[in-house]
Amino acid sequence: MSAPQPLPRGTLLLIPVPLGPTPPAAVLPAPVCEQARQLRHFIAENAKSARAFLKSLEIPVPLQEIQIQELNEHTRANALEGLLQPLRQGFDVGLVSEAGCPGVADPGADLIRLAQQEGITVVPLIGPSSLLLALMGSGLCGQRFAFHGYLPAKEDERGKRLKALEQESRRQNQTQMFIETPYRNTQMLNSLLQHLAPSTLLCLASSLTLPQQRLRTLSVAQWRKEEDPVAKEPTVFLFLSV
Repeated sequence: MSAPQPLPRGTLLLIPVPLGPTPPAAVLPAPVCEQARQLRHFIAENAKSARAFLKSLEIPVPLQEIQIQELNEHTRANALEGLLQPLRQGFDVGLVSEAGCPGVADPGADLIRLAQQEGITVVPLIGPSSLLLALMGSGLCGQRFAFHGYLPAKEDERGKRLKALEQESRRQNQTQMFIETPYRNTQMLNSLLQHLAPSTLLCLASSLTLPQQRLRTLSVAQWRKEEDPVAKEPTVFLFLSV
């Protein structure tokens, strides 16, 4: 008697999510929306916000029939194995972020790495990325750039880090990019204006793809003359030493 054949593996689909309360059709290609509508298994940072996204997609079955597993900072490393189980059983699974692209400044990267190690097919789908959009609109160097996630929260450590990044930017002609929790945007901007050279070019890119989008590049010296230039909204900070 021949041995039973293993089930075909499912595909892990990386599904971008709008960067704010925007209809998915406004920022996601129609084929991406259609692929997401066909799925019955999802992995998300927060199940509640994932359901809101799926509802906006007009999933053709009741949301109660959709399986959503959570992957966030509280997920233990040994629990990642369990998240792959539907894929091992042959089901396609959608990985969604809270906003933007899964796996970029996102806990989904750990799951994607594990799926790659198991030989599971991973397919990134097209959608909005605040980092790429900010770089595109900044006018800063798009040939060499580095994303640093979140910088230190303590002012003295953050100042030292900014000076080191500015030196690297000058040496490599490299755009430096990072993000901050929106309620700390003002503190971050104050640190930038205090520690960077007046001639350094600084871009603030807030609420990209949303009606209140703001994207502007000025020198540090020029920003010091502006009043309330940054809102408590999702913002990408970019600078280039010139």
